[in-house]
Amino acid sequence: MSKFIDKLILASQGEKPMGFRAAATGASPKPGMLLVALVATSAARTAGADAVLFSVPKTGAKSPKLDVPWGGWLKAVTTSGVKQLGEGGADFVVFPAESVSSAILEDDKLGKILEVEPGLDLGLLKAVDDLPVDAVLIAGEKPSLTWQDLMLFRRCASISSKPLLVSVPSEVAASELQALWQAGVVGVVVGAAKTAELRKIIDKLVPPLTGKVRKAEPLVPRISGDSRIKLGEEEEEEDEE
Repeated sequence: MSKFIDKLILASQGEKPMGFRAAATGASPKPGMLLVALVATSAARTAGADAVLFSVPKTGAKSPKLDVPWGGWLKAVTTSGVKQLGEGGADFVVFPAESVSSAILEDDKLGKILEVEPGLDLGLLKAVDDLPVDAVLIAGEKPSLTWQDLMLFRRCASISSKPLLVSVPSEVAASELQALWQAGVVGVVVGAAKTAELRKIIDKLVPPLTGKVRKAEPLVPRISGDSRIKLGEEEEEEDEE
């Protein structure tokens, strides 16, 4: 199982005590938002990152010397490319929805993160839950976060149960990160230049109010009890006449 996917799942669900056992004193707090450093080479500084994502996937037999899980962002997916990532020690792979499925499905060890468009059709977004992927990434960072972005992220997090990551600029503000976390975003992908600074900011964020997190439900029209009573009274009056 992918180590990074384990982190994503833990961050999206929070730590919960098993059975009826009370939480141990001094237990580690719930994990916060995860930080993924987007780099081109292993020489880039990635201090503070929970994972490293290579924009130009490293291939070959040797694994980069990193203290955190790493993966490759494949733009053109091929069976050989995925195989090389696995042999090189990659922990996960990011791939676009237009990729050939067989190339990804043949590897059962790499964590699978599906790249989707923010405005993906509701039906297709819901269908992601039934696919053999572990998480979802919404890419295409903007200079600044808009309210529409937050609505689209909240929409995705509400409909799909897969952990949600989004790519953001390195200059993202603390207030924007807070809003993203509250909207259901589990992790952010940023350039490696400022990961150390962003780590400090993320560690100071306030955990989202879990009571406000909810899944989308169909709206069913209802008739109040009073309305039914009144309707019955009117029918009785008509019968008496």
